[in-house]
Amino acid sequence: MIVIAGAIIAFLIGSGFATGQEILQYFASYGYWGVFGTGLVVLVLMTYVCVEFLQAGQEQQFERPGLIYHYYGGKVLGTFYDYFSIVFIFLSFTVMVAGMGALFKEQYDLPVASGGIGLAVVAVVTVGFGLTRLTDVIGRIGPVIVVLAIGLGLAAVLRNPGGVAEGHAALPSLDLTTASDNWFLAGLSYVGFCMLWLAAFLAAMGRTTRSSKEAAVGGSLGAAAFSVACIVVGLGLLANIDTVAGMEIPMLALARDVSPALASTFSIIIVAGIYTTAVPLLWTVAARFFVDRSPHFRLLAVGLAALGTFIGLLVPFSQMVNVVYVINGYVGILLLVLMLARTVRRVAARRAA
Repeated sequence: MIVIAGAIIAFLIGSGFATGQEILQYFASYGYWGVFGTGLVVLVLMTYVCVEFLQAGQEQQFERPGLIYHYYGGKVLGTFYDYFSIVFIFLSFTVMVAGMGALFKEQYDLPVASGGIGLAVVAVVTVGFGLTRLTDVIGRIGPVIVVLAIGLGLAAVLRNPGGVAEGHAALPSLDLTTASDNWFLAGLSYVGFCMLWLAAFLAAMGRTTRSSKEAAVGGSLGAAAFSVACIVVGLGLLANIDTVAGMEIPMLALARDVSPALASTFSIIIVAGIYTTAVPLLWTVAARFFVDRSPHFRLLAVGLAALGTFIGLLVPFSQMVNVVYVINGYVGILLLVLMLARTVRRVAARRAA
């Protein structure tokens, strides 16, 4: 159950979260309502989504992970989401590449291409080991990353306790990129794009769980820990909004404010966070077309990584986050509605029986 929770955390803490860009656009940019309101929306809905996907995978034993979309959406909408999610997940991999490139440029003063290409190579090698090994690796890295991210967020708040109120008051005067017109829609959009990431991956992981209870506990732990991390990091960014506004890697700005040495250390954590999301994203796309660890699967992974690197190095990281995540987040909201409808029907049928 801990490994399942860790894998969920690791998957979700990609370049957007680890760099702080995602939390800035979806949470901190809305002030108190964004940090706590969006955080509550994410906590409730993400817990439901993770448990539902894992239990569906455990109970249905889908032959192919993408069939989970047909389970909720039927033939027409299921087919749409099956293909749409693959395109989105691939574009999300390009966001990871862009994030790694921005990190290498901002922290190490290295060419953007060096970060993007390096990530692609390591991701391909890891994906080649298959799902079971992949889950073991990222499931153990995830909890470490979330603990350190929470620690940095708390440190940023404690160093400037009055900064949260000051940051909230200063928001109208700042030209921040936001995910939506209001915090509630931002929360729905955030859960929406995370769902399109998680669906096939958790359906495949659910197949390997030993019981529905194991899936439920692991999913709940992972979703709760991730949501708490979002809230704490959001507070840290809000308390230092003047420092992080306009930064490609806001978390590095927070870390430098505490200590230059901490910034160097945390840059490694960001690298790990991007890696643990890029790998399952790449695996999910390749697994849609070929059997895990087959020669064709590995060859496709190489081709996808190369194409994703080319695209990811063309567009600035912050723009990639805002466009790719936000647009696809709204498409994900419809999937959430379909899931809730199926859950209601299932509960009603059990009570009637």
